Amino acid sequence: MTKSKFHAEMALTRDNVLAMGHLAAGMLGDSVRALEENNLELAEQVRQKKTELSVQTNELEEELYRLIALYQPVAKDMRTIACSLRLISSAERIGRYGKDIANVVRNTHGDSRVPDLVRALSIPTMAGIVIGMIDDSLKAYETEDLALVANHSARDDAVDALRHTIFRDGVTYMMEDPRTITRCTNYLMVARYLERCGDHACKIAEKVTYMVTGEQIEIR
Repeated sequence: MTKSKFHAEMALTRDNVLAMGHLAAGMLGDSVRALEENNLELAEQVRQKKTELSVQTNELEEELYRLIALYQPVAKDMRTIACSLRLISSAERIGRYGKDIANVVRNTHGDSRVPDLVRALSIPTMAGIVIGMIDDSLKAYETEDLALVANHSARDDAVDALRHTIFRDGVTYMMEDPRTITRCTNYLMVARYLERCGDHACKIAEKVTYMVTGEQIEIR
């Protein structure tokens, strides 16, 4: 009965962890869309979700620690809790990066040239890959289907390559037109935020693999 009760509570907690992950991924996606569209209202909506994200982080961490103390899980049950804690930590960082990108929208809002420059630097393309990685990591956590994260390494390499391209192109824009220096500096930071989010997607995928198989891997 105790084990059955643990699994029921853990299933509910996993649903809540997954919902938090989707909240964070949504913040990141909306912040990039706000940047591409020069949409200050959407950026403010992302910023306002930061408090909700922090509350969920604290509540879910406490719940997982309670489950450890109450049921003393072992084997896969303990690996599931370890994976859930990693996911919470990474999701919190992804949401924070979403907020940071929303702050960039505030800094650059009002300049009609912003959307063209954002697209010219391939930021939406980079964001699309990263958000796809996050979504697949979350789906793998939900379904335990590791095929969803099998190509994370290749996608992470593509993200890294895009960041270098954005850096090179951004510097070129700044040299050719000093009026773009402030904007391009912000966008180089956005590329860095997206790269870090891709890294967090890989960390989630690593822990999902550990949860399912008991094998510790490193996605490079």
